[in-house]
Amino acid sequence: MSAVPTARPRTRTPGRRRVLVTGLAASALLATGAAPSSAAGYRRTRAALPTARLPRPTGPFAVGCTVLHLVDPARSDPWLAGTSARRELMVSVRYPAAPGGPARREPQMTAAAAAHFGGAEGAAALNLGMAPGSVDWGATLSHARRDAPVAARAGRLPVVLYSGGLGDPRTWNTALVDELASHGYAVVTIDHTHEATEVEFPGGRLATMRIFDGSPPTDPDAISALLHKVVAVRVADTRFVLDRLPELNRTRFGDVLDLRRTGMFGHSAGGFTAAQTMHDDRRIRAGINMDGQLDYVGGALPDGSRLSTVALEGLEGPLLLMGTAGEGSGDYRQQPSWAAFWTNTRGWKANVTLTGSRHASYTDAQVLLPQLARQGAEPDGGLAAAVGTVRPERASAASRAYAASFFGRWLRGHDDHLLDGPSDRFPEMVFTP
Repeated sequence: MSAVPTARPRTRTPGRRRVLVTGLAASALLATGAAPSSAAGYRRTRAALPTARLPRPTGPFAVGCTVLHLVDPARSDPWLAGTSARRELMVSVRYPAAPGGPARREPQMTAAAAAHFGGAEGAAALNLGMAPGSVDWGATLSHARRDAPVAARAGRLPVVLYSGGLGDPRTWNTALVDELASHGYAVVTIDHTHEATEVEFPGGRLATMRIFDGSPPTDPDAISALLHKVVAVRVADTRFVLDRLPELNRTRFGDVLDLRRTGMFGHSAGGFTAAQTMHDDRRIRAGINMDGQLDYVGGALPDGSRLSTVALEGLEGPLLLMGTAGEGSGDYRQQPSWAAFWTNTRGWKANVTLTGSRHASYTDAQVLLPQLARQGAEPDGGLAAAVGTVRPERASAASRAYAASFFGRWLRGHDDHLLDGPSDRFPEMVFTP
């Protein structure tokens, strides 16, 4: 793929295999599963299926993106035991783009990835309870344009990494990623291969979920061991991407990425990943954990006995906990791993809870699922069970504002004081002192 050029400023200015995830406490049920639909079959039927749109970014910049295939020659793939396969990742970088770039907006997901995502073994069925083949996921467009020139007037760009929830692809928070890019950040999204339900590599090769060796574990100790491995692999993936960023900055981005100002956020397992990577690697200066537990729990309820090192030792740098009002509580005082982190951390911290939300509310599900439900494509168990009762536009606005406020404060030195306490702008967000 060609390098991303920097532009000059203008003078004018139901019977299926499912993985159930609550925070990071994961259990799995295996039933007779239908084979996922093919991309070709998906294209033949998609014209009649419900579609949905992502909200437009609010920042001053258009959004560009580039897609990278990275191979770690020093690491074998931990999910492909008994093979010599090297660890491969697909990564996207969103960034502020100059106007006048390519006209075509990138789809949220490629056709093959969208077909699998919406099939019987994809994240739409496993994590959201959407009936396989019920939605045209490939019709959703991002607001990014492939390899558009970087906006020169944006200056040097702080870098923010993103890690998705267990089973989710890197594309499942596109609205928030595009939002941050429109405000002048370079946002690097990481697919955790063989843990995400699907990752498409160049040439159309699709790598699917392989984290279960045979059947998903049911024993609590086995589930905890799996979660240990999941987080360890994710942290290693993230640190490998951090290692590659200096070279990519020189060869593809004209040295516009300011790697001294690097943060990270993630949802669920990705929130855990952001906090743990920040603990393990000082290159991450600030992080957001969106509804991700910080322990390795193999039972239905966390008991605090399997805490991560980030919960046990805390952090020196700033971390924002963003909780939901679904299963359990988004209040750190009622989550053992969050409470331990709160006690042990020495850096800046804050905890906010989105009223009326559910675990998926900090993903694209919050804005897409209500649109799809109005067209007859509703999650198993109902819309409120999936994304709560919070108004989608308010949830989206709050997530955007709090993420931008946090990274603005800690990566740019611009404090809008939204995180000082309760805000009249967002009464949906409960601030826990």
